[in-house]
Amino acid sequence: MIGRMNRIDSPHAARRARLAAQLGAGGIAIIPTAPVQPRNRDSDFPYRPDSYFFYLTGFDEPDAWLVLTADGRSLLFCQPKDAEREIWDGYRLGPEAAPAALSVDGAHSVVEIDALLPRLLENTRTVWYPFATHPGLESRIDGWLQKVRARVRYGALAPDGQRDACALLDEMRLVKDAHELGVMRRAGQISARGHIRAMQRSSAMLRAGQDVREYHLEAELLHEFRQHGSQAPAYTSIVAAGANACVLHYRAGAAPIKDGELVLIDAACELDGYASDITRTFPANGRFSGPQRTLYELVAASQDAAVAATRPGARFNDPHEAAVKVLAQGMLDTGLLDRNKVGGLDDVIEKRAYFPFYMHRTSHWMGMDVHDCGSYVEPAEVGQVSERRDPLTGELIKDRPSRILRPGMVLTIEPGLYVRPAEGVPEAFWHIGIRIEDDAVVTESGCELLTRGVPVAVDEIEALMRA
Repeated sequence: MIGRMNRIDSPHAARRARLAAQLGAGGIAIIPTAPVQPRNRDSDFPYRPDSYFFYLTGFDEPDAWLVLTADGRSLLFCQPKDAEREIWDGYRLGPEAAPAALSVDGAHSVVEIDALLPRLLENTRTVWYPFATHPGLESRIDGWLQKVRARVRYGALAPDGQRDACALLDEMRLVKDAHELGVMRRAGQISARGHIRAMQRSSAMLRAGQDVREYHLEAELLHEFRQHGSQAPAYTSIVAAGANACVLHYRAGAAPIKDGELVLIDAACELDGYASDITRTFPANGRFSGPQRTLYELVAASQDAAVAATRPGARFNDPHEAAVKVLAQGMLDTGLLDRNKVGGLDDVIEKRAYFPFYMHRTSHWMGMDVHDCGSYVEPAEVGQVSERRDPLTGELIKDRPSRILRPGMVLTIEPGLYVRPAEGVPEAFWHIGIRIEDDAVVTESGCELLTRGVPVAVDEIEALMRA
C-alpha cells in the first residue's frame, strides 16, 4: 500500500487533500496526464500536461499518472530515469526523487503500472477518473478491474462503482486560490505588454511607409510573451486586419494591414499552466475614423455595463444580458437595425434580432484552460427547468438557472460587433469587426480586471499608438 507522508506543504498537495476528502469511503482516483502528440514525421508538438493532472501535481512530464485514495494517500507513476533517453529528450525527475519534489507519498516507474494498479484497486469501493477526456482510458481501467475480479476467489473485493472525477475537480478549479490568481495576474500583465507592442509596431510601420502584415504583429506578441517568461501562447493568436475581423476564429496570416483599417487582436499567453485572454481592436494607423469610433465606443459601453454586472451574488448570464441590452440599443441608434422592421429594444432582445451583428456569448470561465472547466448552471438549482423556442432556429431550449458568481471565480468579458455587407446596413460600417475582452476575477465587492495593462478607451489607444 501507499505510505503516508502527512504533509500539505504546496498548493498541489492541499488540492489533493481536498479531492481525497470527497472520494467517499473506499474511494480511489486515477488521474492520467496528457500524451505526447506527434506533429509530423519525427517531430512532436510542444508538450503540455493535462490540466487536471497538473492542478493536482505541478508535474509537467509526459507518461505520468496520479493515484489518490480517500484517506489522502498519493502515488505517482512516472518515467524511470534513463541516461540515454535523457540525452535526447531531456532530464527526467524519476520515481526516487518524485516524493520529495512533489510531496507525494510514493512513486513508481510507469512501466509497473499494469502490474500495480490492480492491487491498488483491490478492496476499494468506487473508482474515480475523468470521463471522456482520455481516449482509451475506460478500456485501460476495465482491464485492471478484470484482474481484480480474477482474484475474488482469494478474497479480493472489486469496486462496484465508477464516478466521473471531473465532477469534483471542475468545482474545485472553478474558484481560484491566491496562488492561482497571482499567476493569472502575471499572465495578464505579460499579455497586455504584447498587445501594446503590437499596437505600436502597426502605427510605426505604417508611418514609415513599410508593408505591414498580420504576421508582423503576431511576431511582436510572441516575442513579448517569451521575453517575460511565458511558456507558450494560451491559444492560437488571432490577428485580423480589416474585414478579417468579422471572422470570429480567424488565424493570423499574411494579409496586409492597411492604413485606415481596424485591426482586431485576440491573443494572450499561458504562464505556469494558467491562461490569460485579451482582445483589443485598434486603428492600424493609430487614428479611429468616425464610423469606427462610433461602433467602438458602443462596444466599450457594452463592456462597461457587463463589468458593472459582474459581482458576487449576480448570475453568470447577467453580464451577457447587460452587454446585449447596450449593443441592441446601439444597433437601433446607429441604423444597423431598422426600427420599422425589428421594433423597439425589447423586441430586438426577445427576437434576437441583434444576432447577425453579435453572435457569441459575452463570457466564459478562465483558468488553466482558456475555456476553463466548471458548470454554467447553479448546482443547487439544476432541477429548475423552463422551456422556450429559440426565435431564430425554432429549437426547443431548456433553460436552467445560471451560475451564481462567487469570489474567486474568473471569467472573460468580451462583447463585440461584426458588420458584414448586407442590404439595409449602412455602408460606412461595412467590414468593421470589433471585440474588447478582459479577464475578470469576482471579488467580495465586484470584480477586478486582470488585463487592463493595455488601454481600452479611444483617446488612450490613440495616445499609445502615437508614442
